Amino acid sequence: MRPRRQITGATDQAEMPFLDHLDELRSRLIRALLALLVGLVIGLVAVTQFDVLGIIERPIVELLPGENLNFSSPTTPFVMILKLGFIVGLLAALPYLGWQAWAFLSPALYANERKFAVPAIASGTLLFAAGISMAYFLVLPLGLRILLNFFDGQLNPVIMIGEYLNFAVKLILAFGLIFELPVILVFLSLVGIVTPEGLAKYRRHAIVAMAVVSAFLTPADPYTMLAMMLPMMLLYEVSVIMTRVLRRRRQEREAERTSGEGSSD
Repeated sequence: MRPRRQITGATDQAEMPFLDHLDELRSRLIRALLALLVGLVIGLVAVTQFDVLGIIERPIVELLPGENLNFSSPTTPFVMILKLGFIVGLLAALPYLGWQAWAFLSPALYANERKFAVPAIASGTLLFAAGISMAYFLVLPLGLRILLNFFDGQLNPVIMIGEYLNFAVKLILAFGLIFELPVILVFLSLVGIVTPEGLAKYRRHAIVAMAVVSAFLTPADPYTMLAMMLPMMLLYEVSVIMTRVLRRRRQEREAERTSGEGSSD
């Protein structure tokens, strides 16, 4: 981890001792766990007071003959409430969790880089919302229609709520996470782990990795796989452009600082 340094200051701050890092990590983790507990309470209230299950069921119930999902165990409805409450609570707590993660990692950045905290968290939240919206409104309905049309008229679908919930939530959250790709790559660029040249050089390797990830996270039909892979490729190219712009700005600021120090001498 790089020493913390003020770009406009005259002195460097010393690195935080290792034990202080551990203490700060423990504090951040405790805050994150408390945020998850609060989010779980909010999620359970939302699930019991609002028709969250109906919202998640909407893409598939219109395709079913009886327009209802099924369950085979008396405990299934209660388990579904807990699962949905945790998912809603996690989504509600995500911005705060992102802030805690940034607050722990930001000492590795320069002062002018730390000012990207609020834009990074805001853009990450918007990108996540865009990803889950695309999955819910476009990918999931069309993917379900394709999958349920196999052997149409010969087989009757009996969809269990637990299986559908796992399928739908996995797909929706996967899209939300892959839309975070620009934020992740830009942050890795800021801390020096990746470079624009490296991202461009290994573009083909990244595309292969995207295909593998898309095949693993989506059903067997090519539509949902392509629907996930194409946005990943686009977001990857956006990340390459953003890392180049940020590095050029950093080099310009360092050049100005160096010239200013030279003129003062």
